[in-house]
Amino acid sequence: MTESEYVHSLIAEGEHVHQDFKFEISDARKIAKTLSAFANTEGGRLLIGVKDNGRVAGVRSDEERYMIEAAARLYCVPQVKCRMRTYQVDGRSVLVVAVDESDHKPVYAKDEDGRRLAYVRIKDENILATPVHLRIWQQSGNPQGELMEVTGREQLLLRLMEENESLSLSKYCRLAHVPRRAAEHLLAKLVRYGIVEPVFEGHKFHFRLKR
Repeated sequence: MTESEYVHSLIAEGEHVHQDFKFEISDARKIAKTLSAFANTEGGRLLIGVKDNGRVAGVRSDEERYMIEAAARLYCVPQVKCRMRTYQVDGRSVLVVAVDESDHKPVYAKDEDGRRLAYVRIKDENILATPVHLRIWQQSGNPQGELMEVTGREQLLLRLMEENESLSLSKYCRLAHVPRRAAEHLLAKLVRYGIVEPVFEGHKFHFRLKR
């Protein structure tokens, strides 16, 4: 397979949870969001010099490489490791950037005000991680074989999950009269145990019993 055939095979997949197209990179902070999302989810790759419709436009210079390096080193916390390679496609250059899933989540991206925000990849979008995601990553360092005591609070949550197809964090707090921090902690624990799963619906995260 030639370089051109290989890149065209990637483009044929379209944008998805593991792949994103970028016509050009004009802001390292914006690209840091994508790096954060890939690193916090299952990894992925960026095709720089490819338009949203899959048309190859090519990269202009080495500037894109410098922008990627700046995004990974200066605007991601902790730094994200990227592997970059330039392919020749139909007489144009396409930069392919591979990002591995991080072993040290969450990976934050700094915004214009210097705030650290973590993102996850949902289908072909970079979505701001919820406090529950942050709790899941925080709890993931606990020893394996951790035991969970099923108290009235857990039983109430499971009953509410059975009565509702899905619950938002706010709705769960309201129905169960549970403080938000406690709700975040419990939902994260049940997600880690494979009892509850997060779903992205209507531009926000809900939680439901895992099917």
